[in-house]
Amino acid sequence: MLDTPSVVVKDKEERRLSKVKIAIMRNPKFALWSGLMTVGKTRVDDNVPTACTNGRDEIYGREFIKSLDDKELAFVVLHETLHKAYRHLFTWKKLHDENHQIANMACDYVINLQLLDMDKEQSVIAMPTRAGKAIGLVDERFRGFNTKQVFDILKEEEPDGGYGGGDGFDEHDWEGAKELNEEDKKALEKEVDQALRQGVINHNKIAGKGAGGMNRELGDLLEPKVDWREMLREFVKATCSAKDASSWRRVNRRYLSGDTYMPSLIGERVGHLVIGIDTSGSIGNAELNEFLTEVKGIANEVHPEKVDLMYWDTEVAGHEEYGYHEVDNIVSSTKPRGGGGTDPTCMIAYMKEKNIKPEAIIMLTDGCIGHWGDEWESPILWTICGQWGKNTYAPIGKTIHIGD
Repeated sequence: MLDTPSVVVKDKEERRLSKVKIAIMRNPKFALWSGLMTVGKTRVDDNVPTACTNGRDEIYGREFIKSLDDKELAFVVLHETLHKAYRHLFTWKKLHDENHQIANMACDYVINLQLLDMDKEQSVIAMPTRAGKAIGLVDERFRGFNTKQVFDILKEEEPDGGYGGGDGFDEHDWEGAKELNEEDKKALEKEVDQALRQGVINHNKIAGKGAGGMNRELGDLLEPKVDWREMLREFVKATCSAKDASSWRRVNRRYLSGDTYMPSLIGERVGHLVIGIDTSGSIGNAELNEFLTEVKGIANEVHPEKVDLMYWDTEVAGHEEYGYHEVDNIVSSTKPRGGGGTDPTCMIAYMKEKNIKPEAIIMLTDGCIGHWGDEWESPILWTICGQWGKNTYAPIGKTIHIGD
């Protein structure tokens, strides 16, 4: 069930705007953006000449709505949605401070080309026109460029921003964006990120794996902003009961002054982990070697007390158990098995049968998965390697991407 966009309904224009938004959200072409369209509030204002966003909320001028047909209005709605998706009013604040007009234009050039590509037949959305001429900013030179690249080119051509053609069909509420405090910004960033990731899942379900629809700028936003090992540590820290291993071989010097002898702590470690490695037919030697390298990295990072290492395709083809002092030898002693289809849910059945109840599950895969399963009984982290699954996000648990 799609969330209903939060448009305050007062009159004809409000109802029409709400209707257009819902139609876009239900259209498979725009599944990627459906969740994001419910972020923030939307209102119609008699005093706004066109449309604008502060990066969270949207405002549409009443007369402006009247001047557009439904396809043109849908185009404008998605235009504002993409401003929010790319966090333009926060990411490019420095560009705005340098030259507000060129910053506005750069953002719009990037967005409009993408919108035109989303519906080349103009069956749902169409660029607003006046007297048969498009009023949005479009330039094929900027295809595949991000906002900063476009800004640099425009700045070189017109250093003082002396463009006489205006800024397109919408305004950019930079001042409104400044009014959001840090707490608001963090909450918005989280909400936008979640909406985008859910949109990717919806998009892949409808359009099929590897389908288009995302450009490099959005891909950059979805990439983790921290090293995957840091994300792994945070995952384990949040889900596992950390334990401190102590040793009497080295006396804790902090207590010697009081004639008290205590063991020193030799490092924080976690309890029981299950690590599942995808060995389906789509996994080659290169991917398997990368997975095993990351298993060693996991062991070195979090020092698990016990590891159940499982190789899976459509069944658990191999199961190896390692205690705390054996974990370092996983790579040299393990024997990978598998090579059939791909069904990670076989792990669920296997762990139930063997009564294996880890504190957390870490799955390594290339992301070429049809059904992810929804009955995992422990917190699960999907670590996806390689280019094939770089835009893939599991619908359950947490997903990170490792490697290039």
